[in-house]
Amino acid sequence: MASNLNKNEINETGVNEPQFQTEEELMHSMGYKQLWGDAMQAGGSIAVVWGWILVSVFTFGVGLSLAEICSAYPITGGLYIWVSKLAPPEWVPIMCWLTGWCNWLGLVIAITSADLGLSQFIASIINISDENNNPSIYWQYGIFVVIAVVHGIINSVSVKYNGFFNQTSLYWHLVGTILIVIVALVLTPNKASAKWVFTNFENETGFSSQGYGFLIGLLQCQYTLSGFDSAAHMSDETRDAARSAPRGILYAIGAASLFGLLFLISINFCVQDFQTQIVNTSISPVMTQIFLDGVGYKWTVVFTTIVMGAMFFSGSALTLGSSRMVYAFARDGATPFSKQLATINQKTMTPVWAVWANIIFAIIVGLLYIINETAFNAIVSVNTIASSMAYFIPIALKLTVARKVFKHGPFHLGPFSDIINIISLIWILLTSVLFVCPTEYPVTPQNMNYAIVVFGGVMGISVAYYHFRARKWFTGPGKSLEYDPQLDGLGVDEQTDYKTHIQTDSDGSSHSSSNNPKKYQVSQVERI
Repeated sequence: MASNLNKNEINETGVNEPQFQTEEELMHSMGYKQLWGDAMQAGGSIAVVWGWILVSVFTFGVGLSLAEICSAYPITGGLYIWVSKLAPPEWVPIMCWLTGWCNWLGLVIAITSADLGLSQFIASIINISDENNNPSIYWQYGIFVVIAVVHGIINSVSVKYNGFFNQTSLYWHLVGTILIVIVALVLTPNKASAKWVFTNFENETGFSSQGYGFLIGLLQCQYTLSGFDSAAHMSDETRDAARSAPRGILYAIGAASLFGLLFLISINFCVQDFQTQIVNTSISPVMTQIFLDGVGYKWTVVFTTIVMGAMFFSGSALTLGSSRMVYAFARDGATPFSKQLATINQKTMTPVWAVWANIIFAIIVGLLYIINETAFNAIVSVNTIASSMAYFIPIALKLTVARKVFKHGPFHLGPFSDIINIISLIWILLTSVLFVCPTEYPVTPQNMNYAIVVFGGVMGISVAYYHFRARKWFTGPGKSLEYDPQLDGLGVDEQTDYKTHIQTDSDGSSHSSSNNPKKYQVSQVERI
């Protein structure tokens, strides 16, 4: 929700209205609703409320570090382009490769977590409607597959529907969240005391260390507060981008932090019996149980419909964003089957191959949900780690090898730059290590955190592919810097003109290079 506010802020100062809502913005507005119950069991209300505040502070530090880089290089492409500017020439290919693959992995795994979360809420509604009908994990996976396929279909048809989806999602998130907060607080009897909300600690993880339990509870917070670099992805369409894009990053974090804290405190006040409603409930996600006990069946249906609608919009936006990212990456030859993935369907003007490659991968990763009882946390962990490492690389380069050559833009941190950068890097490393650790004790094959297997496996394969093949041709940003309707937010009419232009070219008509629109030539980027 908060990140939607960020996009509107950017658009108000922009030259053009972007056609697409940026990938992770919509997704993470629902993150605390999916993982709230796990955080409550890991560290109680303290982990949810104070953990949120702690993560917000450190995330704002990471945002400051990225905003400073964004101000120096206000170019569409964000992290991928920044790394190409900050790394030494001989490091550019591998650094851009790792950043791009981490960015992609975070996005595509987010599709899995969004759609699995939606299937869980659908199952919970079925369960409370008929207590004898509790959809098994296999049914939930089947529902997830259907949802993912629907998102693939939506993003394979004409892009003209995306604008409607994005605008509807904005108001759905805003109105829906406010409605839930107000009605839940008004109707819930026997609300928790302020002392309980701000001081209660519980540790149901099985680990004896209370501190470790609290740290495990931070996952829901860190998962929600990511994707804030999206303001930089549309820098070319933003007036005075060197100032407005960094502000967009910080506004996104600030708004998400405040609105998220309001929602979480409100829901925690609605907890009437921790043991019965959170630990021993058979309903998952457990927030549905809180709704049911507090506001009754009819309002619970309304609340969960709001949450499910928001998740559906989020999954669609993530599918759009991840397919656009793969399409751009493939144009530089940075993926297997780059020729197919960089192809635009001339009827729908969408990257259909890229859309379905991501959907298929998301569905495969979702199989973990069947074989492992803590798989949802592992999937969320991969999303969080991959996104965080994509942030880590440009900050680390700026602090080390680019330290003497980096020229700050109008937004900069002055003498505090290095210390904020160092703290940001330490925080990213700490959370990345933490989120591959087990979340329950005793650790068994059934509850083991397999996040490291997915993250390490995908990144290992990508590095191997680079070493044995892609390094022969991949040099960093190249063709992705050229003007393209999928990356630059053209309206439908403009896309039709572009399509006609492409078809004319394919018929053999000659055009001078000056008639081919470009975002930047590579040499121009090097001079910025």
